[in-house]
Parts: sequence; structure tokens; C-alpha cells
Amino acid sequence: MSKRHRIDVGRDTCVTRVFGFTTFMLVLTFFLTLFVVAGGCGGCGKKSKEKAKTEGAEQATLKIKGSDTMLPMITALAEAYTKLHPDTQISVAGGGSTVGISALIDGAVDLCMSSRAVNAGETQRADYRRIALQDVIVALDGVAVIVHSQNPANELTMSQLRQIFNGGIKNWREVGGPNQAIRLVSRDSDSGTSAFFQERVLQKDDYGPGVQLVTSSGAVVQSVSREFWSIGYVGLAYVQGAGVKVIGVKKNSGSVAVLPLYATVLDGSYLLERPLHIYASNKVSSLALSFLEFVFSPEGQRITKEKGYVST
Repeated sequence: MSKRHRIDVGRDTCVTRVFGFTTFMLVLTFFLTLFVVAGGCGGCGKKSKEKAKTEGAEQATLKIKGSDTMLPMITALAEAYTKLHPDTQISVAGGGSTVGISALIDGAVDLCMSSRAVNAGETQRADYRRIALQDVIVALDGVAVIVHSQNPANELTMSQLRQIFNGGIKNWREVGGPNQAIRLVSRDSDSGTSAFFQERVLQKDDYGPGVQLVTSSGAVVQSVSREFWSIGYVGLAYVQGAGVKVIGVKKNSGSVAVLPLYATVLDGSYLLERPLHIYASNKVSSLALSFLEFVFSPEGQRITKEKGYVST
């Protein structure tokens, strides 16, 4: 698969294009150059040198926030990067894609992790602040549907999944299982995974009544592993050694169920495949650019795959 990375550019209107990573770096460097030049036009001499020193000190720290799904990957990449560059500090925090995007627009972080694309409201808010959001697809992921390890269910159709999570199907016997009530576990509204699942599986329906909302992917796994008749969903990286059962998903009753594996996510045969994004702004720092270069380096791609994600 050829490497492709999307970058959204523009002030008043957000335009989507597909570029190679080299072109992405050139465009972001252009934005960075404009930002630095604009900031330095007001002074010269000693004042400019002092400002340069201050800016240099700020660039030694990189703040990244957002998608809980991406947290294991980006944390591992940050640790590896700081070992190579011990003079830098990288802070990585979760909280959900929505939280991360908001923090980036507010200027509170340098980069944002997101397991969904920015929505129209977020783009409008960024445009209002004259911030052009730059979108880089750093990996692919499969949203795994999980049940208790002893649950006899092995596969579900997309229609069955939709009816289970919107409350239309309430008992496992309705999908060929025992007479037991289904317990729903879902990420909260700040989660990009929840937004993806609601759009792709529920077709924008609301989640069913009584759904248990949790604030992290780890909490989904923990809850499903404890509740025998529960069902939930998480990013593929979270099912490694998690003690839960991943079930196959099929398009309809006449098709073959597909499990979320590296190969099935990469070739798109798994129906719940999605891209994972890192967003930057047009005020991106040189440290952020350097970190993104590392993400796409051979070492960065090795770490990405090792942590259970599908490299692009």
C-alpha cells in the first residue's frame, strides 16, 4: 500500500487534499516559517535574540493530547523519540478525540491525536480563530467488537450489531445465544471511537437505553471482562492479552465473518476499519515536525506495528 497522508489547508474554508509525507512536511514548514517571520517583524538586535532564545526553550517541550485509542502508540513513540533526543520533553495525555481537538484549537497543545476526522463545527471554530488544521493519517485501526471470554457468541452481522447497540435487540437468544440480557458498554461522547461506531454501525442512531458509558478504552475492556453477558468495542491495540473475546463481523447473514487482524484492516476487508489522525495547526513547531518525521521513520513504523496498529 502506498503511503498517503491527508492535509487540510485553508483559512476561511478547509480544503482536503492527499499528499505524500514529504509534501506534507514542506507545507507545514512553510506555515512555520510564516509564523516565525511574522513574530519577528516587530524587533531586532538584542530583543530578537532574547525572543529567539525564549522560542527555542518553548520548542524543547511538546504537548500531545486526545484519542485514548492512540495513547499506547503515541506514548511509545514519544518515549523512543526522547531517548534519541534527551534535551526534549514530550507530554502525552488522553481524554478523547474531542478533548484533544478542542485543546489544539485553543492553543493548549502542539499536536492532537484523533480517531475520527474533525467535524464541521470544529472546522468552523478553527476557521474563526484563523487556525488551519493539518491532518496526517499516521496509522490504520480496526474497531474490535468484544464480549466476555466465555461468551459463546462468535460472530454478528452489522444489522445485529446496530440493533444490539440501539436497544432493538436486548437478549442474546435473539442472535442465537442463551436467554440472557445483553449489557451494553460504550465509550462516552468525547470519544472518537464512539463517534465512529455510532456513524458506521448505528448509522447515526442513538445508543440504546441503559448503556454503560466509560471514559477510556481500558475501562471498556475491564467492564466486558467482568460482566459475563456484556458487549463493547475498542481499538485493536487494546485487545492484546486483554482476557476478552473478539468476535467476527459480517456484512449480512450470507457473508463470511471477518476478524480484525493486521491483514484484514490493511486490505479493508474488515468492515470497522478506520484511519487514525494526528492534527497540527499552521503554527506547528519545529519539534512537532521532527516528531512527525520520526513517526514515519523505519523505527517509528516498527513501534507502531509492535503496539498493535496497522502502519500506513
